[in-house]
Amino acid sequence: MRALRGSEPVRREPPVRRDPAPSRVAYRLERMWLTPFYRRLLRVGLPSAAVALAVTWYFSDEGRRSQITDAFAEARRSVEERPEFMVKMLAVEGASEELAGDIRALVPYEFPLSSFDMDLDTTRETIEQLDAVARAHVRIRPGGVLLVEIEERIPVLVWRKRDGSLQMIDVEGHTVAPLISRGLRPDLPLVVGRGADRPEAVAEAQAIYAAALPLAGRLRGIIRRGERRWDVVLDRDQVIQLPETGAVAALERVIALDEAEDMLGRDLAVIDMRIPGRPTLRMAPGAVDEFRRIKSLEIGGSNG
Repeated sequence: MRALRGSEPVRREPPVRRDPAPSRVAYRLERMWLTPFYRRLLRVGLPSAAVALAVTWYFSDEGRRSQITDAFAEARRSVEERPEFMVKMLAVEGASEELAGDIRALVPYEFPLSSFDMDLDTTRETIEQLDAVARAHVRIRPGGVLLVEIEERIPVLVWRKRDGSLQMIDVEGHTVAPLISRGLRPDLPLVVGRGADRPEAVAEAQAIYAAALPLAGRLRGIIRRGERRWDVVLDRDQVIQLPETGAVAALERVIALDEAEDMLGRDLAVIDMRIPGRPTLRMAPGAVDEFRRIKSLEIGGSNG
């Protein structure tokens, strides 16, 4: 195009070229986006914070909190009180009638009751606190039965304590139950003395009673002396003193002498077997007086 005469030619501005390089802000944002920490923060942190803020705002109202808590409690109760989870009765196995009654009185539940409201471990520990219970097993049996299986302690001896009270003890020396009167359990041997309830002493006492079976009609009990040995007490105030070791053998020797020579039928107060190779006999006080009288008569007759 020709320029008009008398007019200046039109100047065209050259086109502005755009710098392809990003701006400083864009560059920094892009670098932050490429950083894993900021990427996780934007993708996870901000949404989580928004959700937490919304939940906090929602539960800030006490009415909403109570409503949700009641709904959860009602849902849980509806499950716990289903018929298959209800326990209707208590059964005790392996215990005597008296012990079973004590256990029933001790179990702190009123039936029917949901099994979710029972603490079986605490119940077992409570039952095992009874002296007569060695071990207890508690479980819920199908059909809504709370089953308590008992391993009951069996008394083997009656122990007379220093204060005069009587207790039945088992083979471990554990107290089974107190005893009001010796006559209530005449079938159990009687032991007296401190330390007679120790397991090793109980085992030895049982062995002594087994060996003393030929003297059963005369045997009154055995006494623990110094927590280390036994005395066998017979009627007519006769005492057989046994050694610390070999007590059963010493007693069997006394029984053999009695069967051969009727030694226990004589006026003897003490048969001392504490030294096995040298048994010692002690006469009863009345026999000593009679012996002295006879000797004096013999001496007087010889002098005459």
